[in-house]
Amino acid sequence: MSDLRDPRVLSWRSPAQRRRIAAGMRRAEGRLGSVAHAYPGQLGRSSIATLGAGGKRLRPLLVLLCARRGVPLRAPVIHAAAAVELLHMATLVHDDVIDGAALRRGRPTVVNESGPAVATSVGNYLFAGAFTEAVATADARAVARLSDVAAGLSEGEVNQMREAYDVLVSPEAYLRRCTLKTADLFAVSCRLGAQVTGVEEASVVELEDFGRLMGLAFQIFDDILDFTGDESRTGKKVGTDVRDGTVTLPLVYALEALPELAPLVAQRDKNGGQVRDVVASVRGCGALERAREAALAYIVAARERLAACRADVEKDLLGELAGRVVDRYS
Repeated sequence: MSDLRDPRVLSWRSPAQRRRIAAGMRRAEGRLGSVAHAYPGQLGRSSIATLGAGGKRLRPLLVLLCARRGVPLRAPVIHAAAAVELLHMATLVHDDVIDGAALRRGRPTVVNESGPAVATSVGNYLFAGAFTEAVATADARAVARLSDVAAGLSEGEVNQMREAYDVLVSPEAYLRRCTLKTADLFAVSCRLGAQVTGVEEASVVELEDFGRLMGLAFQIFDDILDFTGDESRTGKKVGTDVRDGTVTLPLVYALEALPELAPLVAQRDKNGGQVRDVVASVRGCGALERAREAALAYIVAARERLAACRADVEKDLLGELAGRVVDRYS
């Protein structure tokens, strides 16, 4: 998926539509930069490096596209867009500490360059920045909902650690983990954009459901890429989840088709050949195709929720974004 800060990546109905969203993205990026540059020294340098490592800015874009059309993108929605991206960035930094990851998006991680103590502090700082931005929306409901999502992110990470190397993980357990770690942040991005711009609650709920379903598809496709992706594009080696013991939907389906694979999947400290054997087995047993069908079903469901939404928001571009999630795998 392309960098969504570039306004050329979407199909605009009009120059005015493009200018409106592009200006909102620039302002949200400015808020991110203000947070990253607020502190001197190591904390500031690492925050700036984290921001500079890139990312598609999908979550802030969802905030802006779910804002009510026909009204200016005022400060509250810009603060909401910055808040969801800062929360996302914070979780990535903390995840890298937990995983001991050397690279993120093809660049050295904060934990790799500066150690776990600094990286943990950077993640904490970005969390704090997220809630400073949320408070600046002047919408107590937005703060409360983002708090719920942040708590869920922590629960999802704990679940992932507990389920590591567990060959009995069910599809339901996997989907709950994905909802907490990924989909709920998509959902709250859509909710905040609509909520702080005065969209009626029924449509806010429909947009939130759209985001959650799109987020589930996004995560499933991302997990498929662990078996098929190009390292130069994804920034991580094929089989990283297998090596780390993260049991994803393709692996769940592969274990159903090939129960004899379980001892190898459950083995810790796999060597390169063993990781390649698991990857080859997953590729060859139909598990990836089955996972892709599941992801596509979530995209269909997301588009149904979007069609049901009566609010005057950027529904055409939201539908296009859902299609871009599919393109991520293609």
